[in-house]
Amino acid sequence: MGNKRLFLLLIGLILFIAIMGFSLGERRNLTWPERFVNDTVAYVQQWFYRPAGYFAGLFEDVRTMGQIYDENERLRTALAAYARDKNAYDRMKLENERLMERLDFTEAQKTKNDYEYIFAHVISASPDPYNRTIKLDVGSKQGITENMVVTTVDGLVGYISRVYPLSSTVTPITELNGQAPDVKSIPATVDGKESESYGFIETYNRETGQLLMTRIAENDPLEEGDIVITSELATVFPHGIVIGEVVSRQVGDFGLTHTAYIEPAAQLDKLTDVFVVKVPLSQTELAEELAEQEGEASGAEAPGQ
Repeated sequence: MGNKRLFLLLIGLILFIAIMGFSLGERRNLTWPERFVNDTVAYVQQWFYRPAGYFAGLFEDVRTMGQIYDENERLRTALAAYARDKNAYDRMKLENERLMERLDFTEAQKTKNDYEYIFAHVISASPDPYNRTIKLDVGSKQGITENMVVTTVDGLVGYISRVYPLSSTVTPITELNGQAPDVKSIPATVDGKESESYGFIETYNRETGQLLMTRIAENDPLEEGDIVITSELATVFPHGIVIGEVVSRQVGDFGLTHTAYIEPAAQLDKLTDVFVVKVPLSQTELAEELAEQEGEASGAEAPGQ
C-alpha cells in the first residue's frame, strides 16, 4: 500500500509538471476548455463591472458637482465684490472729476474777480411748489450771511435768504416773481457788452423753464445766443455771475422797452453741490463793520466798569 501511494504521487507529479510545461510553452491557440473558462468569466464579469462603474461614476459626478457649486459660490462672491468696487470706483471717479471741474472754476474766477467761493453741499430741497427753497450744509459758522449769491460751475442758482449756525436756506431764481415785493430782481447785462446792454431779470416762467428779462432799451444790442450775466450795478448780486443764454427777444407790453427770454445756465433740478460767493468788503463797509465791532466790545465792557 505504501508503494502504491508513492507511485500515484509520482504519477501525479509527472502529470503536473507535464501540464505546467504545456501551459508555459508558446501557443498560438487556446484549448477549448481555456476558451470556455475565459468566455464564461468575461460574461460574468461584465454584469459586475458595469454596475460598479456606474456607481463609481455617480459618486464622482456628485463630488464634481459639489466642487462646481463651491466654485460658483466663490465666483458669485468675487463678482459681487467686483460690482461693488466698480460702483465705488465710478462714484469716486465722477466725484473727482466734479471736484476738479469746480477747482478749475474757482481758480479761473479768482483771476477775473476777487471773490471767495465757499463750497457747500445741497442737503435738502423743499417740495412745496409755492415756496421752493434749497438747504445747504454751511451757515454762519462758515461765514455765510444773508443775500450772499449761490452759484454752480454753470451759472447762478439764487441767493441766501436765511442763515442758521450750521446751515442756510437758498431762494432759487425759479422763485423770481415781478409781482412779489419781497423777491429781489437781478440787474443783468450781456457778457462783452456790459457798457451797452442792461435789463432786469424779474420773473421765472415755470411752464417754459425760462427767465424773463425786462426793461431792455430799444437800441440795446442784446440778441439771441448772448450770455447774460449779473451787472456791476447790482447791489446784492456780484458782477460777472453767469445767468443764462438769450433764447428770444421781443417788444414789451407797452412798446416802450423790449423783453427777452433767458435759458438758465445752471441745472436747477440736479443740484448736488454749489458755491456761495463771498464778496470782499469795500473800504467803507470794512470801516463800518470795524466800528460796529468796537461798539459791541465797548458795550460789553461797560457793565463791568
